[in-house]
Amino acid sequence: MCGWLKDKYGVSWQIVPAILGQMMSDPGKSQRVMEAFLKMKKLDINTLLKA
Repeated sequence: MCGWLKDKYGVSWQIVPAILGQMMSDPGKSQRVMEAFLKMKKLDINTLLKA
C-alpha cells in the first residue's frame, strides 16, 4: 500500500527506499522490518530502522 504514487500522466510508480534492501538482508531484523513496512500507509524510515 505504501510507496506508490501516480504521476500527472496516470502512470503508477513504486518508491522503494535505498536502505530497505540493506535492512531486509539482515536475517535477524528482516521479519520485523517487513511487518512494520506492511502496516504503513506512508513510508517512515525511522520506524523501519527501529524495528
